Amino acid sequence: MSEVYANRRSRLRDHVNAAGTAAALVTRPANVRYLAAAAPRGSVLLLGRGEDLLVCAGPPDERPYEGRPDESVRPHVLPANGGDTAVAAAGLALAQGADSLAVEEHHLTVSRHRALASVAPGLRLTDLGGAVEQLRVVKDEEEISCLRIGAEIADQALGELLESILVGRTERHLALELERRLVDHGADGPAFPTSVATGPHAGRRGHRPTDRRVEEGDFLSVCLGATYRGYRCEIGRTFVIGTSPADWQIELYDLVFAAQRAGREFLAPGAACRDVDRAARQVLDSAGYAEALPPMTGHGVGLEIEEDPQLAPSAMGKLDACVPVTVEPGVHLPGRGGVRIDDTLVVRPEADGGPELLTITTKELLAL
Repeated sequence: MSEVYANRRSRLRDHVNAAGTAAALVTRPANVRYLAAAAPRGSVLLLGRGEDLLVCAGPPDERPYEGRPDESVRPHVLPANGGDTAVAAAGLALAQGADSLAVEEHHLTVSRHRALASVAPGLRLTDLGGAVEQLRVVKDEEEISCLRIGAEIADQALGELLESILVGRTERHLALELERRLVDHGADGPAFPTSVATGPHAGRRGHRPTDRRVEEGDFLSVCLGATYRGYRCEIGRTFVIGTSPADWQIELYDLVFAAQRAGREFLAPGAACRDVDRAARQVLDSAGYAEALPPMTGHGVGLEIEEDPQLAPSAMGKLDACVPVTVEPGVHLPGRGGVRIDDTLVVRPEADGGPELLTITTKELLAL
């Protein structure tokens, strides 16, 4: 794996050098992990002129699910109360003879940026921008394998919940049980706060579970995800509780399912991100639900649960092969509830079978 991380750093170094900058400072935690493997909280990565350094506030400690930093990056551990790791890294860059340093301005606070400038006044600070985030968009097969395992864990946890008695239990209790099951099956933890929404809450994106109890005839929408070796996936499903679905529930479910299928089928290398969104959105627009739709149909996943690319009406760019994304249309009707269906897939060319579905729990409208 050391070669993988070295290659990632080499690609970033080429970008930095092409921009005329001598060194780079990476501070965003997910970006540090992408370039140097596991790292203690608060660590930053210096791509220096002489060598690459992982600047840490304390010694790296091996954690079962995280491992250790890439062995080809030398840790530089600050003394106790040694101050800000980013500021220390700027001083190290200057000591290596760098005259310029690219920094992640979108991650640094104003005060931290000022501290960098004051500790190393001889350094010209430039903006690294989203260079690392762009490197992270296309995943290698090892990354996709981690996402695949995370999806299997999420499917297992959800499947076990569906076999239990749900009526009378609260949204909050069900969410906690799902998160426990994720860990029981080998996840590092949940990929994001688990959403369980019942009755009038169902279908609402990002709903925070409440003490509302599950009732007969409710829509129940669940959105959860597992983190495995740092990589995050998600799945969302909607069910009916305890009885045959009402006609309006069947109609709404079939419509959202058709929209989700339209978006999934549009996933292909070279497809415009906005066109994937449009394919799903048109199905719901044509049925009169334009005002009830979320701002985007999906997004990339990886070391963070929301990464580039975005599948949204204003999104720019096209999809590449080996890009994992969610397709998650939904409709929420105030006071009645709604439907949300969410899958994680990997963009693959038609010659390789088309998009690879990672989350495989049934999308049939089940009455639980």
